[in-house]
Amino acid sequence: MSTQLQKSWNILLVGDACLDVYHYGVCERMSPEAPVPVFKEIRQETKLGMSYNVGLNLESFGVNVTHQCNKEKILKHRFIEENYSQQLFRYDQGENIILKPMLPVALGNFDAVVVSDYNKGFITEQSFNILQEQVGPSIPIFVDSKKKDLTIFKNCIVKINESEASKAITETTQEVITTLGPNGARWKNKTFKTDKVDVFDVCGAGDVFLSSLVYGYLTYKNIPDAIKLANRCASLSVTKMGTYVLTKDDIYDLCF
Repeated sequence: MSTQLQKSWNILLVGDACLDVYHYGVCERMSPEAPVPVFKEIRQETKLGMSYNVGLNLESFGVNVTHQCNKEKILKHRFIEENYSQQLFRYDQGENIILKPMLPVALGNFDAVVVSDYNKGFITEQSFNILQEQVGPSIPIFVDSKKKDLTIFKNCIVKINESEASKAITETTQEVITTLGPNGARWKNKTFKTDKVDVFDVCGAGDVFLSSLVYGYLTYKNIPDAIKLANRCASLSVTKMGTYVLTKDDIYDLCF
């Protein structure tokens, strides 16, 4: 299944975007006010999250990405104990704002459309219907959505995780791919196993799976080989700390 990296794919990516802010510090004493540790921050690191992360991983494969996302700022703060690389807690900012929905886009010569929908309000049924009508039936649309009712994404390749699948409403025109964590992924009642790895952080693994699935589909022209590549890439990402972007070396090792 080896291949040379394709440089000419043009992908339209639409979806909710955020900034992941990592606060690294130590907990050396307990608070005298309550039975909780006192967090002493040492450093901060900010990474691009949600659909931003999908876009960065797509670009790692050498494809051209046109990205449309919310302008409103969403921040996800994670507090991590430096000595143990243990996330203590997280708080989010900006999720109570009302996002402006996606506007119609001027479609160019796209090979695929990717919808990274975290259900924050940017992707509405109306805006997606307009997008799908503009795209037409010949361009594949890949969807990763936190919505429970997925029936609006007709004739799409839909990726959801196992927990979401138990609650989601799908429909027969969709190709549904369910990620199973350490057990790989399932498509059409077939399970595609993945390598066992030491899981360090699952943050952003779904974004890596989605971007790899898209590239694999465009390259290999079939879903099974695309899932196999996505499994390998996602397995690598969970061995890293924080939101991970595949490197050129990663892709060379995984594709060849």
